[in-house]
Amino acid sequence: MDTAASAGLTFRDATDVDVDALVALIESAYRGDSSRTGWTTEADILEGQRTDPEGVLAVIKSPDSRLLTVERDGAVVACCQLEHRGDHAYFGMFAVSPTLQGGGLGKVIIAEAERHAREIWGVAEMHMTVISVRDDLIAWYERRGYRRTGKMTPFPYGDERFGVPQRDDLQFELLVKPLA
Repeated sequence: MDTAASAGLTFRDATDVDVDALVALIESAYRGDSSRTGWTTEADILEGQRTDPEGVLAVIKSPDSRLLTVERDGAVVACCQLEHRGDHAYFGMFAVSPTLQGGGLGKVIIAEAERHAREIWGVAEMHMTVISVRDDLIAWYERRGYRRTGKMTPFPYGDERFGVPQRDDLQFELLVKPLA
C-alpha cells in the first residue's frame, strides 16, 4: 500500500447523512470547471449532472451494495461503490477529490475495494464499466490489472440523470480483473 497516499485515511460505509457531501464530491470529480483540476473530468464529453441524491441514497440503501467512503482529517475525499453480484463484484461511482488526484490515493482505494470483494464476499472477479472514449482512464485501469472485454452497452441518451452528452458515440465498455 502506498503509505504516503494512505496516511490518515479512514474507510467506512456511507450513511444517509453523507449523501450531500458524496454528491458534491462526485460532481466535482467529473463535471464542470472544478473537475478540470483533476484528470478524471468528463466535462468535455458530458454536461449536466453525474449523479443525484436519489442515486447515491439508492446505493447506500441497497442490501447488495456498499458505498465505501474515504475520509482524511474528517473530510470526505473519495468514494466508490461496491456491489456483490454473485460470482463477481461491480465497482462504480468512483470519485477522488480533484485536488488530490495524481497522488496515489486512487490506487489505495481501488486496492481496498478489491481486497473487500475478494476477502469478504469471496468473489473471483471485479467488473466495471467505463465510457469507451475515456482512453486515459481505461489505461489507468489497465495498469491496475483490468482488461478491456470489447463488450459494450449503450449510453442512456435522453436520460439526463446520467448527464447531457456532447457527442453521439458514447457507450460503456466492460472492464474485468481477476481477484484470485
